Parts: sequence; C-alpha cells; structure tokens
Amino acid sequence: MDDAVFNEENGQLTIPTDRSLIQLNEICRTYDVGTDPQPVLHQVSLSVTRGQSCAIVGSSGSGKSTLLNIIGLLDQPTSGHILLDGQDITHASPEARAITRNQTIGFVFQSFNLLPRLSALDNVALPLLYRGYERQAARRAAQREIERVGLAKRAHYIPADLSGGQRQRVAIARALIGKPALLLADEPTGNLDSGTAKEILSLLLSLNREQGVTLVVVTHDERMAQQMQRCLRVEDGRLHES
Repeated sequence: MDDAVFNEENGQLTIPTDRSLIQLNEICRTYDVGTDPQPVLHQVSLSVTRGQSCAIVGSSGSGKSTLLNIIGLLDQPTSGHILLDGQDITHASPEARAITRNQTIGFVFQSFNLLPRLSALDNVALPLLYRGYERQAARRAAQREIERVGLAKRAHYIPADLSGGQRQRVAIARALIGKPALLLADEPTGNLDSGTAKEILSLLLSLNREQGVTLVVVTHDERMAQQMQRCLRVEDGRLHES
C-alpha cells in the first residue's frame, strides 16, 4: 500500500479509489479429465478497480464460472498470477485463502446456499461467528443487515418458509455482513421470476453505488449485464470486453 495516504486527524489510511482491487495476469486453468488435460481458461488478464460493477457473460461451458471461482479464491489457476488489493495471493496457503475470503469477499449464489435449519437471522450471522464474534454481537449485526435488505419481519423464518427472492435477500445480507470490499454473484437471479429478478438487481446495484462495494456478476441475462459499468465476455476460455 505504498500509495495510501495517512490522515493524521483520524489516524486512518486512505486508499486511492483507482487502485486495482482485482488484477489477473495471464491466467490459465486446465483440468485433468482422465488422461487428457482439458483447458478451460486461456491467458486471461483483467483489472477491476475499487467500486466498479462488472458483468461476466458467456455461454454454458465457456469458463465464466471458473473465472469467478478463481477471482473468489475458490479455485487456483494452473498458471498466471492473481492479485487482490495489490497482494499476490496466487500461491497463498488454503488457510490464508480462507481468511481472505472471509474478510474481503462476499459470495451470492444462484442456489442461495442457506443452512436449512437456521433462521434467516442466524444464516446472516454465521460469517461473523466464523470470525470469532460473540453470538449476540453477531446477531445484532445480522439484524441490521436483514433490515437493510428489507426483511426485518422475516428475520426468524427458516429458508423453507421464505420465497426465492427473500432467500436471495438473506444470502445478500450474509455476503455483506463482513463489510467485504468485493461482492461476487454467480447467476444471482437465475432461479427467480422476472419481477423478483429486477428487485434483486436493483438491490445489488444500490449496494454498489451507495456503499462502494466492487460488484462482479456472472449472468446469462444480457439485460442485467447492460446495467453494469463493464461487460466482460468469456468465449472458449478467452476474455473480451464488450
């Protein structure tokens, strides 16, 4: 963080907003399928600055979800380098990657990935419990996030008693509770009707604008992609900017 500025009045570091939060350099990803290597990503380079909203689009099997998994530290490239906020984390240990995911990245998935026996409130509190927060403090923070996504009256419902759109709002609240710099969403409206999908898209974009959360969304929906500041297209494992 050599370009950060120290503010003596509040004792905080100010990081320039044009700094790249995500930097991919010549990323390749190959999977071993039987005896034959199967290349999925080819020489992908990408820079995303803080506060941007980006869509990643492409047909099924194009490599877009693999790319998102690499950005989110859920997968590692076969070659190339990935930097997050200027730090090269390509070869970070599994423990270091898990800590970075918990503290820096929020995830929203098409299938919601909520724990079925926990209430909406406790699902949202879970990431803070993993950080070692006391349970009541985590639940108070979760209540604030639940209210922010408009589900204050559903905080104690379990996922089975919520609609698809409500479950996705819970998932978004859970992704945001740790104050991540980066929000990754994989087909976040894929299981929703068109009206609910518009509501979820509006919520994601408002979080990007109002909180400055960097937003990267994998989607098949061209209309959603057009709402983002950037549209990145993956074709046969290669990345192009629309």
